[in-house]
Amino acid sequence: MPLRAGDPVPEMVDPGRGFGLVDVVRRRYLLQLLTRKDVQVRYRGSVLGWAWSFVKPAALFTVYFLALGVFLRLNDTIENYPIYLFSGLILVNFFSEAFINSTRSLVENGPLIKKIFMPRELFPVATIFVAIVNLLPQVVILLLVCVGVGWTPTVAQALGVLLAIAIIMIFALGLGMLFGAANVSYRDSQNFVELIVMVAPWASPVLYQWSMVKDVVPDWLFTLYQLNPVTSAVNLMHQGFWEPTTGSGTVAPHTWVYAGIGLLSSLIVLAAGQFVFHRLEGRFAQDL
Repeated sequence: MPLRAGDPVPEMVDPGRGFGLVDVVRRRYLLQLLTRKDVQVRYRGSVLGWAWSFVKPAALFTVYFLALGVFLRLNDTIENYPIYLFSGLILVNFFSEAFINSTRSLVENGPLIKKIFMPRELFPVATIFVAIVNLLPQVVILLLVCVGVGWTPTVAQALGVLLAIAIIMIFALGLGMLFGAANVSYRDSQNFVELIVMVAPWASPVLYQWSMVKDVVPDWLFTLYQLNPVTSAVNLMHQGFWEPTTGSGTVAPHTWVYAGIGLLSSLIVLAAGQFVFHRLEGRFAQDL
């Protein structure tokens, strides 16, 4: 709309520079369009389609359950081990999908970035929402199984599940923005991401109990282990889903304390990711 006499002159900003994640909130309609587009094209041309959202987690669960639960007999030593395993596995899968896809989002949307200007943060944020869309059906399946075996959580335990998802969402977005910005110029970044994702299930108590780590490492190393935001989030998931289905199941000590630290750490990582993203975004169109 053209300016009229007396209208305030809008503030001028440098081309290609914005206000970071604030611009994503201001342009929610664009975020909605990008998320819808990513959801629709993800399995386009696939025979199974959305079923792949269940096939992949089910395949991983089967492999880990047979290898660890049956062959190594964790199913005999950890009560309701399938629930313990699946509740942690879907969360770390959420982290892996969100982290990998947000790292690749800028390169994959290179043609669009070079043609028009929009807040670049929209692309990694949209991948986070797509990962949430894929996570929710798995949570529903887990919930139904837990209800079937007598799931009786407290309000705090149920809220802990939401906090766990929030920690992973913030942590993955921060890392995705940081590595995604670097990936535009240095494609080795996504190889580092794949290494991190490969280690993630083993660096947190997804496949085993936290007590197994405490029994074999020094106290200072166990404390460092618990400071990992993924570890604190997985412990919250176990506290929310697995523990209410067992009579004697216990999660790691000081779960809520480490969860608060994990949330704070995730916010710091997000701030660092936004800072690096903002510093490098002026080169995106040129490097792509």
